[in-house]
Amino acid sequence: MIELDHVTKVYRTQAGRNVVLDDVSVTFPSRESIGILGRNGAGKSTLLRIIGGAEMPTEGKIHRHGKVSWPIGFGGGFNGSLSGEENCRFVARIYGQDVDTVVDATREFAVLGDYFFEAVRTYSSGMRARLAFGLSMAIDFDTYLVDEVTAVGDKLFREKCRLAFDARRERAGLIMVSHQYSILSEYCRRCAVLDGGSLRMYDSVEEASEAYEAKLSA
Repeated sequence: MIELDHVTKVYRTQAGRNVVLDDVSVTFPSRESIGILGRNGAGKSTLLRIIGGAEMPTEGKIHRHGKVSWPIGFGGGFNGSLSGEENCRFVARIYGQDVDTVVDATREFAVLGDYFFEAVRTYSSGMRARLAFGLSMAIDFDTYLVDEVTAVGDKLFREKCRLAFDARRERAGLIMVSHQYSILSEYCRRCAVLDGGSLRMYDSVEEASEAYEAKLSA
């Protein structure tokens, strides 16, 4: 379970204060697949980074009960000077996992070929996302955070992603952000809409989509 307790996130810009999250309090129950729908620039990726601990809120607290993944699709946590393999070994040690098992599983899943042994700074954004996804799938988390990474790669890789999510959802939670209803409806049972700094939870992706479309047309 993950709880956001009066979380606010503000960025200082030349135009003034940009309030991405405004006093948000919400609970993400354990072992539930929840989508977050919002337009581009609404703060979806920022919200995931805050939930995962990659970024701190301006105000409020996040209570994490269980092991939470980094945002899949967010490659900012990799050391660009290290190879994909070396990054996997480093992360495996941090999470107390068997290093060789994590490395082998990630290499097989990410399908990076010889680039797996090259410096991550030479990767494209898509390659970083594939590495992040494969590495996340190689470690058992209680909650997986997903930032539209299912759009990465060809049809075969996307199908591999879908099957991996299906297996994880039987024993773990999933929080996925997107601006596309079709993606969230495939993976999630409930959904929230992020708009204007507020986050409202709905009982279904369909209900959230209707509210989202209403906001877009308002």
